[in-house]
Amino acid sequence: MEPVRFVAWSDYLCPWCWNASRRWTRLAQEFDGRIEIEWRSYLLRPHAREGRERDLERFRRYTESWRGPAADPDAGPFRVWASDEGPPSHSVPPHRVAKAAARVSEEAFRTIHDRLMTAYFAENRDISRFEVLRALWDEAGLPGPAFEAAHDEAIEKEIFRDFEAARALGASGVPALGRRGDEVVIVGAHPEALYRRWFERSLAG
Repeated sequence: MEPVRFVAWSDYLCPWCWNASRRWTRLAQEFDGRIEIEWRSYLLRPHAREGRERDLERFRRYTESWRGPAADPDAGPFRVWASDEGPPSHSVPPHRVAKAAARVSEEAFRTIHDRLMTAYFAENRDISRFEVLRALWDEAGLPGPAFEAAHDEAIEKEIFRDFEAARALGASGVPALGRRGDEVVIVGAHPEALYRRWFERSLAG
């Protein structure tokens, strides 16, 4: 039996995406190959920020809002920003690295996907800086030369294609999940039980 494929749009700067990502990954494991998640890029910050938007203290105050997703019973680890790094400039750099990892293998993608979220939300590392991204890549034990693909302009074009495809389907934000070949997209970090029911109905036909 062919697996039922879902498309997940996510942004590495989105705290609710961290929780949704964990739910989708757990469910994919639970359904043991009968459900597949295809990850796509969404850009909350498609362009580099300048001026006041690069103010670190203002950004620290913003991260107080992470207490909301952190309160979910199955939340990923969060920490209000306590480092002197950042704020992140824009969403594109971590997506570049995630897609470079996907060129290595599915396992490499899953590893760096989780590592990016943990580094940003729990460790307060600026994942828009390529020095930080390279360090995370090396920490994950991925092959060093493969990191250079992150600078490939074809990858950036793919990121923006993902983003535009999501918006064309009506995904005005993230996290967003849709069934492959279907125009219905669910936006928001919903309880795991809702996604499980959708997966079960999809498998039942």
